[in-house]
Amino acid sequence: MSQAQNHILCMKWGNKYGPEYVNRLYNMVKQHLTLPFTFICLTDDPHGINPAVQCHPIPDLGLPAGLPERGWKKLTTFSPDLYGLSGTALFLDIDIVIINNIDAFFTQPASRADEVWIIRDWKKPWRMVGNSSVYRFDIGAIPGLLDYFRQNFNDIRQRFRHEQAFLSWYVREHHQLSYWPADWCLSYKYHILKKLPFSLWQPPAKPSHGKIIVFHGEINPPDAIAGGGGKWYRKVLPAPWLQDYWQ
Repeated sequence: MSQAQNHILCMKWGNKYGPEYVNRLYNMVKQHLTLPFTFICLTDDPHGINPAVQCHPIPDLGLPAGLPERGWKKLTTFSPDLYGLSGTALFLDIDIVIINNIDAFFTQPASRADEVWIIRDWKKPWRMVGNSSVYRFDIGAIPGLLDYFRQNFNDIRQRFRHEQAFLSWYVREHHQLSYWPADWCLSYKYHILKKLPFSLWQPPAKPSHGKIIVFHGEINPPDAIAGGGGKWYRKVLPAPWLQDYWQ
């Protein structure tokens, strides 16, 4: 059993993202987190991942085979015993970009042990759904989540489009869901890209605030750096300043 400490958790499965995404995330965390931490990747393939990263298999979710992937695997981070780890975990998607110090994601005070901190949805904040690209919790503090998910999966898959919608609902109902300050996590799609018609000639500018840029939808960091990757109606000009962080 490890001593209680700060953990960075990420997850990689399938072929969409290569090991370089995990390695870049590790480098960004090492540059922008001054607190002691361990870096852990839950993955189905540790090949090519930096040896400084602790790799473990993704825990079995216990669902029938052949279901469409909706990111349900993230829920396994709430396993009652996650490889003997204890302490505070900050989960980060591997396609985010960190642009400033992230100590505050660990030092933000919690009101209770079973509190989960998450991004509030940018597009429809009134729905009280969190974006799970960046969330924090105490490992093992919500032991009933996975059992509830497995026992009620058929109902859950009808009610919730994806993992973050279910997670937000479950924590609100049974524990404590809190949202990061709005200016900590920025959406590349909503906060950085210019809207039409300005996006036709104004490139995305480096934000004057924020700690983490989240990529969701069609555009990922390499697309953003080079330009392109969006839908036909969304012009994406290059943002070369991102390269300073994405390395």
